Amino acid sequence: MEGLDPGAVAWVLASTAMVVFMSLGLGFFYGGLVRRKNVVSTIMLSFVPVALVTLQWVMVGFSLSFGRDVLGGFVGFDSRYVGLAGVGVGEVAEGTGIPLLLYAAFQGAFAAITVGILSSAFAERVRLAGFMLFALLWTTLVYDPVAHWVWGGGLLHRFLVERLGAAPLDFAGGTVVHITSGFAALVLALVIGARRGFGEREFPPHNIPLVLVGTAMLWFGWFGFNAGSALAADFSAANALLVTHVAASSGALAWMLVAWRRGRPGSLGFASGAVAGLVAITPAAGYVDAVSAIVIGAVAGVLGYYMVLYRLRRGLDESLDAWAVHGMNGLWGSIATGIFARSSVGGVGGLLEGNVAQFAAQLVDAAVAIAYTVAVTYAIAVAVDRLVGLRVSETEEYVGLDISQHGEEAYAWGGE
Repeated sequence: MEGLDPGAVAWVLASTAMVVFMSLGLGFFYGGLVRRKNVVSTIMLSFVPVALVTLQWVMVGFSLSFGRDVLGGFVGFDSRYVGLAGVGVGEVAEGTGIPLLLYAAFQGAFAAITVGILSSAFAERVRLAGFMLFALLWTTLVYDPVAHWVWGGGLLHRFLVERLGAAPLDFAGGTVVHITSGFAALVLALVIGARRGFGEREFPPHNIPLVLVGTAMLWFGWFGFNAGSALAADFSAANALLVTHVAASSGALAWMLVAWRRGRPGSLGFASGAVAGLVAITPAAGYVDAVSAIVIGAVAGVLGYYMVLYRLRRGLDESLDAWAVHGMNGLWGSIATGIFARSSVGGVGGLLEGNVAQFAAQLVDAAVAIAYTVAVTYAIAVAVDRLVGLRVSETEEYVGLDISQHGEEAYAWGGE
């Protein structure tokens, strides 16, 4: 078929499956961190968005994110993309060698995992109905516009090109996925409040091996997340895969080592550091080399560790640390892209090559995304809470969400 690159098609097909697999891995990662009476509920908060957001994406999300500018570029719209009904099976996505339908599927997997990440703030206390309504509204009103601004050539992209002469760089979702989900989780934690008993007693993870299994699934899937964003089986994909692995390794060791100074080298620190490194390299994966990836990952591991400590000192129950690991390292990764980008890698240099405009563009991009995410997430959360309720009752929380929300138990032998 004319314009089709079979190698690129095969790689993006595999990458799409890997990103969907990441959402399921995120469920295990989060599920192991909560009490056993809430493990089914927590895993479902990652599984449900795979189905729910996929349908939203097919019906309206892809159009809002990647359609032609409307409302001055605030969002996109293309009637052909509504339900993907007007997209031909043989249509190739512009500027790529892959089918447009495959491109839509790949991007839809990103939208789904973004909602899964922010479920961190809901852990052990959210009503499933409230979560589902929030997820639909948030994807439509936050994720889709930001994706259009950064990846769809929308309002923010145009503003930065016109004012600074530099487009925001976000290779695989540092801003679109991690900043939005992480800072949304922070807002949600403030709106719905802490779990009952938080700060009075410990809530230790009930199954650390499950967390490590989830980490392995995320680490594997992230190769499709980042290297797949090259949309080709080429040199850019190879570089993205390498720096992704390097940053994960650097982040894992950095978190483990800094935590070792205060006690023992825990496996949870290693796992969290790996995820922190993966988050931070996400926007930079197509623009930096391996040495820069070591620095980016190491800073991410240390930053994530101290942000978790800060969160605990402030008594904030953002339960599974999406803000500390994803939000703050999405921010760091965006800034780091503006610092370490190399023209020999991705065609654009950063601050170290004297490109001050690119560094400024990254700062503005991140700041606008944070401000918009915080404001709109708060409005959606308050509206949903008043309309259907976000939080379960005290009795339901005490019994556990596995029973109260799903009528199931993860482990027959009971306990917390």
